[in-house]
Amino acid sequence: METIIITTAVVTGFTGILAILLTLADRTIANYGEKKLVINEDREYIVKGGSTLLSALIEEKIFIPSACGGKGTCGYCKVKVLEGGGQVLPTELTWLTEEELKNSMRLSCQCKIKEDMKIYIPEELFNVREYEATVELIEDMTSVIKKVRLRLSEGAEIDFKPGQYIQLKIPAYDGNDEEDYRAYSIASSPHDKNHIDLYIGYTGGTATTYVHKFLKEGDKVYINGPYGDFYYHDNRDKEMILVAVGTGIAPILSILHYMAENEIDRKATFYFGARTPDDLFELDLIKYFEEKIPNFKFIPTLSRVTEEHKWTGARGRVNVHLEKDIENADNKEAYLCGSPAMIDTVVELLKKKGFTDENIFYDKF
Repeated sequence: METIIITTAVVTGFTGILAILLTLADRTIANYGEKKLVINEDREYIVKGGSTLLSALIEEKIFIPSACGGKGTCGYCKVKVLEGGGQVLPTELTWLTEEELKNSMRLSCQCKIKEDMKIYIPEELFNVREYEATVELIEDMTSVIKKVRLRLSEGAEIDFKPGQYIQLKIPAYDGNDEEDYRAYSIASSPHDKNHIDLYIGYTGGTATTYVHKFLKEGDKVYINGPYGDFYYHDNRDKEMILVAVGTGIAPILSILHYMAENEIDRKATFYFGARTPDDLFELDLIKYFEEKIPNFKFIPTLSRVTEEHKWTGARGRVNVHLEKDIENADNKEAYLCGSPAMIDTVVELLKKKGFTDENIFYDKF
């Protein structure tokens, strides 16, 4: 019995000493104090050392695109580090090309502030704002996709190009201990500057769990934006090939809103890939676009239909129909949104048809 007591006391004491040492280490070795962050040579901030560059920028209300919420899995949050930043980490190499490495690009979510730093970011990011909004509507589109309509606080307006996205702030909730951000494409019309429509599919992740299991109509949320190089280009003499799967429909709908409201009659064909008829949604809205835009055509194509579905439309993946329908790239441009696998497949096909990087616009998620 005495041996057990002594052993327990020793283990407890050792554990206590280890905890103290770890605390001291965190306060000394990992405590870098305050550091100076200079942005674009003319903006200077005092930030907390030891934090990631991304989180330090967010603290200063400077919002950098980060579709994965700073987890290092999207590669969006690139900034140019002119001084400081230390060595490039292995977690960054997947997302940085040789050219970007030569030009001192870093992933801001992986780069920690351990010394004074100088960085460069595009000037337009200083125009990105944070908005408070109220959840005005949550509606089931399919068994796994919800439509979320946000109303910005009174007097607030957001200007965005059709096709761009915002970041939704995910608060801590039961099962999630820290705040986070996730990127979602805007589905609504850019003419409505007080509302934002999003389509959010359930994946079981932190953000989609919050939206599907916890978010309610009437809740207050925060968004920031707009972001993105994927948006409508006003080349009215060119035919448009629109391709999306799942929630990738969102930016395409925003583009179609813009075309309908501005009476743009470019020839446009929208190929939407899904598995079964149950995965199709917003068909009434798309019918409205077919009526409003003279040269617009919608082709839903389903990959997992059976005789029970009594589906008489197109079957198979979208690339099958693009291969058949598109002869060449003459006077055409393409807008693609969806999974990386779909985008890569379609881009490869389009390039075989003669499309170039200059007339293929896409957004992977």
